[in-house]
Amino acid sequence: MSNGKQFTAAVLLFAALGVGPTFVTIASAGAREEGRLLTATEVLEEVEGMPDQRLPDTLLSRAYGIAVIPDVTKVAFIFGGRHGNGVLVVRDKLTSPWSNPAFVSLTGGSWGFQAGAQSSDIILVFTTKTGVEGIAGGKLTLGADASVATGPVGRQGSAATDMNFNAEIYSYARTRGLFGGIALDGSVISIDKSANAALYGKSGVTATEIFSGQAPAAPVTAQRFLERLAQATRTAVRSSPAPQADTPAASTVQSPAGTPPTAEAPRTYPLEENRQP
Repeated sequence: MSNGKQFTAAVLLFAALGVGPTFVTIASAGAREEGRLLTATEVLEEVEGMPDQRLPDTLLSRAYGIAVIPDVTKVAFIFGGRHGNGVLVVRDKLTSPWSNPAFVSLTGGSWGFQAGAQSSDIILVFTTKTGVEGIAGGKLTLGADASVATGPVGRQGSAATDMNFNAEIYSYARTRGLFGGIALDGSVISIDKSANAALYGKSGVTATEIFSGQAPAAPVTAQRFLERLAQATRTAVRSSPAPQADTPAASTVQSPAGTPPTAEAPRTYPLEENRQP
């Protein structure tokens, strides 16, 4: 039996024994978010296994942030709508390990003669720090708050991205087995606060705390996702879990002889800062 099924079985057992509904709600929510992480990992593995259509290595090497949003559903009848939930990771430098994942949602709409429904796996590649840090207050509108372009793919895509990076974000979709760029102007990326609280077991945990290593340690499913991403982007894997929120996450800095070492302040990201909507 897989870990996910064992966890679900344990939740059902506690419910049968009459354990309080609060525990059951939190546990089932955590299992759901770990399932999203596993699905996002599978999307990365499958896309990387498509040599003629995968994300260009040159683009991945220049990424400051990557969002993987599986099973984005688009339903349309005259008016169209798109929605999905996934994960976002960031890094401060192009050679730095990736941060722990924060959950995000993608929502968008469209207008025109259209009908039907389809599901796609969406991948967003952030090529500037501004694009990542632009999720101010937990929300970013593609094309308005940050420039977005359909991403190039395969070997020709690598050659194209060698020239310049005119967009802050490149967008991709895999639909019915085909992988390529997708237009997402007007879509909104939002920090999923409830999902983050469920995964990290801390009410009110912010994206800033997660990205800077101040949130509680992430589960094993998050480490598997980070390992797969590190392999795709040819960067080092984070060597140890993120520190607990109540543990100082600081490295010591050498001080003159006889002076106690001082702690280096952790890197923070200007997400969800105190800004007016």
